[in-house]
Amino acid sequence: MTVTLVPLQEHEKETFIRNIQVAFKKTVVEQFGPFDEEIIPRDHVTRSFDADGAESYNILMDGKVVGGTVLAIHPDTNRNELQLLFVNIDCHSKGIGYAAWQAIEALHPETEIWETFTPYFDQRNVHFYINKCGFHMVEFFCKAHPEPDMDYTEEAPGGDGFCRFEKKMK
Repeated sequence: MTVTLVPLQEHEKETFIRNIQVAFKKTVVEQFGPFDEEIIPRDHVTRSFDADGAESYNILMDGKVVGGTVLAIHPDTNRNELQLLFVNIDCHSKGIGYAAWQAIEALHPETEIWETFTPYFDQRNVHFYINKCGFHMVEFFCKAHPEPDMDYTEEAPGGDGFCRFEKKMK
């Protein structure tokens, strides 16, 4: 299995958005049952594409697109962000996510700290970031401790909590 990162082209962004929405929805449906709303809003994904220092990639396994990622790279601080990472649902549990993470680390060896977020209820992601990739949970955002850029609505599946993770590289 060879996993590589290939820069996302403008004409591929709509497919990326659809695929990440399907991947994130699978977890919500497994945890909470049918849910008709967008799980990861389209504007959240497009904002990630446009963030300062954004780098967007397709994840390929043996030449086939199997997922995607968006990073925010900050060379002034070397504190970089994993904004989005997903593996297509038909490719789960094959080691692709971890191989993609290793490729991300290799792509940016200058990084001192990586940061990412995930909803608290997504045990698959929490396990992945802590037990597979070596992140540490450093903060829990909720109504009592809000993160200013997050929308805390009762309609959010699983409630409103988000975990913030960091991985110190150096």
